[in-house]
Amino acid sequence: MNLAQIERNLQQLSDNQIQKNEFVYDLLIAYDTPRSTVSRLRNGSLNKAKHPGDLVWNTKLFYRPVAVSEQLQDTFELMRLSEATNKYKPRFIVATDFETILAFDTKTGETLDTLIKELTLDAIFFGPWAGIQKNIVHEEAQADVNAAGRMAKLYEQLNKDNPTETASEEHSLNIFLTRLLFCYFAEDTGIFDDNLFTNTISTYSATDGSDTSSYIERIFNVLSILKRPADTPVFLDKFPYVNGGLFAKEYPVPKFTARSRRLLKESGGLNWSEINPDIFGSMIQAVVHSDHRGGLGIHYTSVPNIMKVI
Repeated sequence: MNLAQIERNLQQLSDNQIQKNEFVYDLLIAYDTPRSTVSRLRNGSLNKAKHPGDLVWNTKLFYRPVAVSEQLQDTFELMRLSEATNKYKPRFIVATDFETILAFDTKTGETLDTLIKELTLDAIFFGPWAGIQKNIVHEEAQADVNAAGRMAKLYEQLNKDNPTETASEEHSLNIFLTRLLFCYFAEDTGIFDDNLFTNTISTYSATDGSDTSSYIERIFNVLSILKRPADTPVFLDKFPYVNGGLFAKEYPVPKFTARSRRLLKESGGLNWSEINPDIFGSMIQAVVHSDHRGGLGIHYTSVPNIMKVI
């Protein structure tokens, strides 16, 4: 089955009234999973799940429906750390409230967060079920592409939640992106303690994203202070002073939602020490300008091409 046929199947799936008990099976069938296999999953002979409603297909899929939409994000996070994931090593982890679908590809590290009615736009994500491989990228560039893709998703969500109407607002959002990239790189290369920035946000901010902006603002502010007040909280004082002016001026930090906070954490979960800092400038350009993005990834000036120009 080719991608075009899968897109038609997904469109039909979203156009029809979703049968909650059948959704996961219909999704698998849309990707040409043999009906005999689906029958065995449905009757339980292939399903390793212990939780009612779950589907655990060894090395393939861990699926869980969520009745309360407000619990979707937290449920998804718990699934990724669960015993079932550790034991059965599913390629894909999927949770849905039957409006939004969240998914994680444990092989590539990619995430999916979309409305079911828009799933056709990301049909390639579950392509491996149909033997269609994603992200055919030179091994040396894979980390760079993954990082750019994650940052693009985060930027798009922030821009959606914080629409920019003036050049000044757009500039502030771009400055925020630059500072964020620095923090990610710093926590994986010895400038900060390991994962200091990402762990601080994960530990102290609420999962709904309501106070994420305030914590990031406090971190950015303390990074510009060499001699800090005696009452500086310990969790902030762990951040070193950063000279050079990157954090010297105050800029507004965009507001966050549960979704953008999760994307922030996932970007921080990458190993940024594997990412070439040479491409940071062109990565920012690719992330910020939508016409620079490709269908399955981000187009930026790679390190080999930079060296060719030099």
